[in-house]
Amino acid sequence: MSTGHLRQQTLFDVLRRTAARYPDKLAIRQHDVSWTYHEFHALALRVAGGLKAQGIGPGDRVAILSRNSNAFAVARFAIAACGAVLVPVNFMLNADEAAYIIGHSGARLLLVGDTELEKAKSAASQCPAVEQLFWLALDSPSPDSLSPDSPAPDGLQPFDTLAAASPLAELPAIDNKEPAQIIYTSGTESAPKGAVLSHAAVLWQYSSILADAEVAGDDVLLHALPLFHCAQLDCFLGPSIHCGGSNVITADNSPGNLLHLLASEGITSFFAPPTVWISLLRHPEFDSTDLSALRKGYYGASIMPVEVLKEIQARLPDLQLWNLYGQTEIAPTATILKPADQLRKAGSAGKPVLHVETRVVDDAGNDVPVGEIGEVVHRSPQLLTEYFKNPEKTAEAFAGGWFHSGDLATLDDEGYLTIVDRKKDMIKSGGENVSGREVEETIYQLDWVAEVAVIGLPHQRWVEAVTAVVVPKAGAEPDEDAVIRFCQSRLATFKVPKRIVFADDLPRNPSGKILKRELRLAHQDAFSNDG
Repeated sequence: MSTGHLRQQTLFDVLRRTAARYPDKLAIRQHDVSWTYHEFHALALRVAGGLKAQGIGPGDRVAILSRNSNAFAVARFAIAACGAVLVPVNFMLNADEAAYIIGHSGARLLLVGDTELEKAKSAASQCPAVEQLFWLALDSPSPDSLSPDSPAPDGLQPFDTLAAASPLAELPAIDNKEPAQIIYTSGTESAPKGAVLSHAAVLWQYSSILADAEVAGDDVLLHALPLFHCAQLDCFLGPSIHCGGSNVITADNSPGNLLHLLASEGITSFFAPPTVWISLLRHPEFDSTDLSALRKGYYGASIMPVEVLKEIQARLPDLQLWNLYGQTEIAPTATILKPADQLRKAGSAGKPVLHVETRVVDDAGNDVPVGEIGEVVHRSPQLLTEYFKNPEKTAEAFAGGWFHSGDLATLDDEGYLTIVDRKKDMIKSGGENVSGREVEETIYQLDWVAEVAVIGLPHQRWVEAVTAVVVPKAGAEPDEDAVIRFCQSRLATFKVPKRIVFADDLPRNPSGKILKRELRLAHQDAFSNDG
């Protein structure tokens, strides 16, 4: 008699066990809708039963194209319950880009948020494998129903069709090495790649987060960054469900709404990229908002500028900060900089988390000396299984028996990792390598600078000219010469920007990461008349 089911540990088992431990504790809240863990678990089982009634079973892919919602959270665990594979789709993509991901993954069902209807219909029309579209309401009225007051739009089924089904009576036997999700990385030089992550990989990541980021059962977390992104989904929502935390979800990540929720919901734990933390600091209501409950703050996607880090610590002295570094392929956290090191090791990405081994190597795979730049490589049970339908990229990524991140970094004599740049973002100017981040940190020391991104632009003499795109603070008078003189006083000559471009804002993806490729494209002709 097989006893494998006695040891089964999948994403849904995490929810099932937490619901058994804390049935009456708040699991999910969005606006006026609140679900206990008992209600959340029961609803996920019904939706899983509905998916099964649609013919969805182990290995089938189910895509979600939606902004954050309580229904998204339910669908995430329901998909895992029936052994299917989640394919979250970036809602910022256009219809053709979304269609590529949905089609490439072979998704059979598409769950759609109400702000993405036309895009979803257009994308699905290009994907023959998609059998049905279901409408995810952003606000669901009760634990017994997920349908809004109005009927589902034409061409879509109400999500309540799934939730009204009989609960999944028996969980399928799922090996935790089987895929839990396929998350597509943003395509910069080629089409997006689908990182296949197993249940085991994601759960090892949860364990690392619980240990090193100290997500805990008494936390009240605000989930404002997109759940389609593995940072919010798997660094915070999943680990919080694992340990029984309470979770507030919002689709509105405007600074005013975030400040309102942080205060009104008594949020104790909040993750956002540096750009969002900066927007909160600059909001006129920041100082008048009661943030006394907030005790844990997290950032990622890019390094927090040192001057901003100091400002946060000065204005929120009781807040502990963690910096999380990683990427989709490692589910996604690789290293963490903990609160005690925030100023001592400012700018660092910290040390590897519990289940990750990290090195910095040269092109031959040898460890580089302390302080020298090399590529970050990892070994970990958190790593992706493969790139979906892409054996060439899979082999390339795992060359030499380590996963190659594509990030350039240094290690100091204490083993702390400092990310220098992406390989593709390193500026090569006049035969010298320039780290854009080093120049950015310098410019951030000017008190009238709100944000800055440094890029390399084509130049006949320098090959790439160091260029800074600067967003001034409100009311400031931008001064290009002042920026250049300031850099000249603090940087080697070859690192000083050849030009300063002033802008009202910087392009970024929904996770807050600045899109330097868009800046390079927008300003590619800036030096076309230079000799």
